[in-house]
Amino acid sequence: MNVLTVDVVLKKLKKLYPEAKCTLDFTDPLQLLVATILAAQCTDARVNRVTKSLFQKYHVPQDYLNVPIEELEQDIRSCGTFHMKAKAIQETCATIIRDFDGEVPRTMKGMLTLRGVGRKTAAVVLATAFGVIEGIPIDTHNIRLLNRMGLVKTKNQNRIELEMMEKTPHKDWPILSHLMVAHGRAVCSAYNRHCAACPLKENCPSSLVHKRKDLSKLVS
Repeated sequence: MNVLTVDVVLKKLKKLYPEAKCTLDFTDPLQLLVATILAAQCTDARVNRVTKSLFQKYHVPQDYLNVPIEELEQDIRSCGTFHMKAKAIQETCATIIRDFDGEVPRTMKGMLTLRGVGRKTAAVVLATAFGVIEGIPIDTHNIRLLNRMGLVKTKNQNRIELEMMEKTPHKDWPILSHLMVAHGRAVCSAYNRHCAACPLKENCPSSLVHKRKDLSKLVS
């Protein structure tokens, strides 16, 4: 068996998911930033349902500060952990106004000064809204799939990003994450993977282990 490489993964998954991209709905960088904050421990589909009306009400950073936090909490309640997310959004907007002239920062260093923004959120916003590639967004799909594929051997989000930044062409940093998300949802899910339908099955170490387990069940 040939060991999976990043080049092989990118080639095959790009063919399988040619439309892979950020699935959050937005029309400007602030909307994307707010949506990514809301997406923590929440599905993109639910976030998109919430932001459909949210973005009609709030247009600029000051709008989020002009309402009591309790009102903002109710507006985002169905996204979960709404107390924490409302506070993060208001404090982030205050920082954007105070330190960045009301504009979402365009650097990783600037993004990381915002409350509720880690490297994953920052990398998504920078690459998707500005075309600035400063990192690889690593979410639960990325952690699961990259380990299953044998491309990393750690669950540590920061270590995974550093390793994959070394192994992946710079231009492919954003699409790698989108491909992992698409494949994680469609084929390589957490509890019900479909290895038989995976284009990487002949090289993926996890697929072979999964296949042997299935065969042992048939024999027993």
